Amino acid sequence: MILYHKRTLDIIVSLLGLLLLSPLLLLISLATSYSVGLPVIFKQNRVGLQGKRFLIYKFRTMLDTWHTSYELLNDQQRLTKFGCWLRATSLDELPQLWNVLKGEMSLVGPRPLLVDDLPCCLEAQAKRHSVPPGITGWAQINGRNALPAQDKLSLDLWYIDNHSFWLDCKILLLTIKPVLLRRNI
Repeated sequence: MILYHKRTLDIIVSLLGLLLLSPLLLLISLATSYSVGLPVIFKQNRVGLQGKRFLIYKFRTMLDTWHTSYELLNDQQRLTKFGCWLRATSLDELPQLWNVLKGEMSLVGPRPLLVDDLPCCLEAQAKRHSVPPGITGWAQINGRNALPAQDKLSLDLWYIDNHSFWLDCKILLLTIKPVLLRRNI
């Protein structure tokens, strides 16, 4: 029953979010195109529910700038000022509402792991794939990127053992403050 409500909440909020935020999404797309170039959406393989792989969507924040030795410059050299602002405001994550609408992600859950991180995934980390990955989660409202990986994992596992419709609502509300204050980005 909980998953039914969770999916219903995901569909309603992501659909409304995409519709209501469409002018903002268009402005960010235009600014990203000017600042970073085309395409404006960055796609990356991630691991979702039951270990299934999917493409996560984000606004691009970095240039595709190469060394003369045909290697990409490091991330700090490629990150644009606009991209830095997008990340600081978490607006680069808005395209993930499409992932939620498609059912690949949820609004709330553990952040999805990179496919490259899967081979070193321990049994405890694998438990993270027993629920849909989320745009936000218990670890994000309790420290986000300021937390060591082990602490994030512990918070994600706590969420998996205790998730409920009301906890998801609480996490969604508590996500607003760190995002607005740009904490632990």
